[in-house]
Amino acid sequence: MRNTEPREPLVKRVHVVVALIISEGKILIALRPDHLHQGGLWEFPGGKVDEGEMPDAALTREIKEELSLLVLKSEPLFHIRHDYADKSVLLDIWRVTEFTGQAAGSEGQQIAWVALKDLEQFKFPAANREILDYLRNEYSEVP
Repeated sequence: MRNTEPREPLVKRVHVVVALIISEGKILIALRPDHLHQGGLWEFPGGKVDEGEMPDAALTREIKEELSLLVLKSEPLFHIRHDYADKSVLLDIWRVTEFTGQAAGSEGQQIAWVALKDLEQFKFPAANREILDYLRNEYSEVP
């Protein structure tokens, strides 16, 4: 006999592109608005990949929408899968190696160019821990 009891709904995994934008020894970070998931924490800019969209196209679109920057060159680095109690995310990490424009929080978010060595002073979502570890290993000045 089949079990007909209702199952708990599966948590949807959200595919997100994340940009590591480094210039002159500083990396660009943004503060998540309080009303959003993980609000009040700092993050590396990016956003959701739309269905059928290629990650590099999503990266270019999101960075233009959020920061008024035009990504000219980028390279994929790695993926992070992280499960929160209420959401699962697949972070698709990219290094932006060339861009034009002046960074601005186009959606009202606070942004900051932070020296790599000062990142530990900012609170990030748990899913970003591997990104911080990568930066610490890749750039020796990050403690």
